[in-house]
Amino acid sequence: MNDLLPKQSATWQYLERAIADVLARYSYREIRFPILEQTELFKRAVGEVTDIVEKEMYSFDDRNGDSLSLRPEGTAGCVRACTENGLLHNQTQRLWYTGPMFRHERPQKGRLRQFHQIGVEAFGIDGPDIDAELLLITARLWKTLKIDHAVTLQINSLGTSEDRATYRAALVDYLRARHDQLDADSQRRLESNPMRILDSKNPETQALLNDAPSLKDFINGESRDHFEQLCAVLDAANIAYEINPRLVRGLDYYSKTVFEWVTTNLGAQGTVCAGGRYDGLVEQLGGKPCPGVGFAMGIERLVLLLDELGVVPDSVGQTVDLYLVAVGNVEQQALVLADNLRSDCANIRLECHCGGGSFKSQIKKADKSGASIALILGEDEAAAGTIGVKYLREDTPQETLAQADLAKLLLAQN
Repeated sequence: MNDLLPKQSATWQYLERAIADVLARYSYREIRFPILEQTELFKRAVGEVTDIVEKEMYSFDDRNGDSLSLRPEGTAGCVRACTENGLLHNQTQRLWYTGPMFRHERPQKGRLRQFHQIGVEAFGIDGPDIDAELLLITARLWKTLKIDHAVTLQINSLGTSEDRATYRAALVDYLRARHDQLDADSQRRLESNPMRILDSKNPETQALLNDAPSLKDFINGESRDHFEQLCAVLDAANIAYEINPRLVRGLDYYSKTVFEWVTTNLGAQGTVCAGGRYDGLVEQLGGKPCPGVGFAMGIERLVLLLDELGVVPDSVGQTVDLYLVAVGNVEQQALVLADNLRSDCANIRLECHCGGGSFKSQIKKADKSGASIALILGEDEAAAGTIGVKYLREDTPQETLAQADLAKLLLAQN
C-alpha cells in the first residue's frame, strides 16, 4: 500500500481528468459508495470459489460480529447501491466511479494490495449496442491519452450460464483425463473453477488446451447473434480487435460479452482495462432482473503505461506560473497583492513567498518552482505602488510596472 507523492499525483490528476471528460461526453454520471461492505455481498457476486474470495479479500468481524470486507472490486458495491436506492427498476443508468480497491496478493509491477480503479457500469440495456458503446468510450480514451498505438482489444463471448454449464462439463471431462499433465494451480481449479484454467499462464497447460473443447461451440444462437452484432459495430467504427476464445475473465458474474485491452509494454501484467456483460448479477444480489455491462481500468497500470510511452504533456506537474518574491517588511502587502491577482486573473497559478529570506535565496526558489515569471516586491516597490517583473525562462529585460497594470499584462500573456 503505497503513498502517492505530489510529484506523482500530477499524472494521476491528468489521467483522471481525461477519463472524466470522456465519460461526460457520453453522458455517464459519477456514483460514490463505501469502500467497506458486507463480506456476503462479494461472496454472492464474485463467487466463493474464486481466488479473490478464497485468498485475497481483507475481511474481518466488527464489534457486532458482522463480517465486513474492504472492496476487492467495484461492480458488486455499485449494484448494491443502485438496488438499495431504487435506481434500476424500469430505468437505464450510465454510471462511473473511482477509488481504492483492496486485494491481499503478491505485489508486483502495476499491482498493489491497495490499488485504484475507475469503473464504468451501464444498467437496463440488454442489446449489443451498449457493449459497443463501452468499447467506443475506451477507444476514444486511448486516443485522447495518445496510447492507442500501444493497446490491443481482445473480445470473446461466454454465452449464457446454461451454455457455460454444458461447456464446463465437457471441459472437465477432457481435463480430468489429463489430470497429471496439469500444473498444480490448474489441478486445484479443476474442482472449483475449471474455466479459469483457460486463462492459465503455464505454457504446458496452454499446449494441453489446444485440443480441448471450445466454448464457441457451446454458445446458443441468441448469444452468437449478440456477439456478431457487437463485432459489426466495431468493424463499422474501425476499431481493431482480436477474438480470443480463451478469454474468460476471473469473476463468476460475467455472461456473453467479455473483453480486455492489453499491452506488451508492461511485461507480464499487460491488462490495462477489462470488463464485460453481467445480466444476472442484479437479480443474484437481490434486485429485480436487470441487464448490466461494465469495465474497470487500473490507474496504477495506466500511469505506468503513460510514463513508459512518454506521452504525458510537459505541462503536467507544472503548478506555478508566477512566484511573488517579497523582500523586506512587505509580507502583508505581498499576500494582499497575490490574492488580488488571483481574483483578477482566474486561471493564474501564483505562489507567494512566505518565511522571509534574502533576495538571492528567494529568486533561487522562484526558479526552482518552475515559474516563468518572478514578481519582485520590495519596500521601495511597496511604497511606490509598483512591482518588478523578472522573466525566468526567456531573454527579456526585467521591467517595472504599476501594480494596477499587472493584471492586464498577465491576461494579455495568457
